[in-house]
Amino acid sequence: MCGIVGAVAERNVVDILVEGLQRLEYRGYDSAGVAVVDDENQLALRRTVGKVAELEEKIAADPLDGKIGVAHTRWATHGGVTEANAHPHVSGGRIAVIHNGIIENFQPIKDEMLAKGYVFESETDTEVAAHLVHEFVKQGMSLVEAVGEAVKRFQGAYALLVVDAEDPERIVVTRVASPLVIGLGDGENYVASGVPALLPVTQRFIYLEQGDLAEIRRDGISIFDSNGEAAEREVHETEWDSTSAEKAPYDHFMLKEIHDQPSALADTLYGKVANQRVLPEALGPKAAELLNKVEHIHIVACGTSYHAGCVGKYWIEAIANVPTHVEIASEYRYRHVYVPENTLFVTLSQSGETADTLEALRMAKELGYLGSLTICNSPHSSMVRESDLVMMTQAGPEIGVASTKAFTTQLLSLLIVTLMMAKHRNLIDEAKEREFVANLTHAAAASDQALQMSDDLKELAKDFADKQHALFLGRGPMWPIAMEGALKLKEISYIHAEAYAAGELKHGPLALIDDEMPVVVVAPNNELLEKLKSNMQVVRARGGQLYVFADAETGIESEEGTIVMQMPHADRLIAPIVYTIPLQLLAYHVAVLLGTDVDQPRNLAKSVTVE
Repeated sequence: MCGIVGAVAERNVVDILVEGLQRLEYRGYDSAGVAVVDDENQLALRRTVGKVAELEEKIAADPLDGKIGVAHTRWATHGGVTEANAHPHVSGGRIAVIHNGIIENFQPIKDEMLAKGYVFESETDTEVAAHLVHEFVKQGMSLVEAVGEAVKRFQGAYALLVVDAEDPERIVVTRVASPLVIGLGDGENYVASGVPALLPVTQRFIYLEQGDLAEIRRDGISIFDSNGEAAEREVHETEWDSTSAEKAPYDHFMLKEIHDQPSALADTLYGKVANQRVLPEALGPKAAELLNKVEHIHIVACGTSYHAGCVGKYWIEAIANVPTHVEIASEYRYRHVYVPENTLFVTLSQSGETADTLEALRMAKELGYLGSLTICNSPHSSMVRESDLVMMTQAGPEIGVASTKAFTTQLLSLLIVTLMMAKHRNLIDEAKEREFVANLTHAAAASDQALQMSDDLKELAKDFADKQHALFLGRGPMWPIAMEGALKLKEISYIHAEAYAAGELKHGPLALIDDEMPVVVVAPNNELLEKLKSNMQVVRARGGQLYVFADAETGIESEEGTIVMQMPHADRLIAPIVYTIPLQLLAYHVAVLLGTDVDQPRNLAKSVTVE
């Protein structure tokens, strides 16, 4: 959610901080701010409600200059969207704090600070951190000691950056649940809540572990674990570069990322298939041991990733004969969970830091699962580090809040895992494996063909721009694809959209059908086609307007009340991947017509790192 950037150097760091915030705008936010320590060891602060561009204008009108500083984009939790509630928060004219997450027990700490005479200028939970740290440094503690002492008092999930104007040589940072990454430079060092913020200045990163506290200086860093002991953390070189997080020549990141999908799918296959075979060892050294024992699977995820898991259930049960249960992470965490013997726990997440999914993974470790597998796009994220097996999606940076290439690469990854399990269970022979792998490798080309529908979908979008509602229908593994299509439309166009298994029409949704309700149908040529055609006739009989995405082999043709968008031919195995793309494009073109903020839709954040 919130964006965090910090830097300490021998040059003015303001440009580094502001550009870092700009590169984290995709996370979603409502205000922004920056604080630096100037040459006279004074804190200089600029904050604003709105976009980073407005903060940039404020700095241009009243420039800042400092060799150490922190910056933040806030997504409101405690307190409304006001400049007073924007970060950084300051105490005693010397301590500046920025914070991602929630300090759940802030109220008793606030009461204590009020009793000591501290004045609160905001409604946030964050300001208690600034005052508490100030109280400790006032007692003679070093900044590292003061932050370490303060976090012992906090309950919740947080990432904190703290600077002291009277000790302007270091930034002290710590994290519990919310991610932080340190960037290593030459005579300067940095910290951020995500790698994209720092790509212009470094490709060398250290990912802090749960409970770590670090001191970041120009000449180096020191890291302490949750027990206060000195700790070493591995330095990683990222393959992402600064251009990976740029949208040119596309108008929006979302459109770029939709068009990235053929290459992202091809990249995701790399190292996982070879010589017409799937390679289970790509999951990690424990793969053979675990896959041979799997008798049940639990998939847990949120949002778009949950929809991918729902498609995966169809594949896993049909091809690998493994009973599979899919659940929303926020529900899984708060109920009694029955774990059958030899159950593999599977998480899906673009960021690998999704709060509910990550906490579900940690909960699962106490429940007796056989092991854990994560399918993720962020190679050094918490879920990747904390899972037994890992399948990387190789989608590259995804900036648009509405997930596109992360979703289709998750689907491909689930399909690869399905084939790995089927192979370990001796359910597919070499000929069948070659056939499956051929379809996997065709997914990129078929997706590229689906992108060629963009101009037609731009025209079709005009039929939706004046509607208030839309209904999406699918059957079998295409039902979750209909769910994903509805989610994309509502996320970025703000049109209310629902998705149903088409066979459920007569059980309630049919009451919604009239000539003002567009009904989108995903109709590949599979064993459920005739059933789906019957469902479509029921819609037409009630005056509903059908928009059907169909393979030419289905025999479905445009007629009065029915518009058919012809899909490129794709085997039914990969159809969920291919049929996703025109639904993304439809949502995109509708949103553009309506003039919404496509990349940063209202009220939403890219990486949901708090409940």
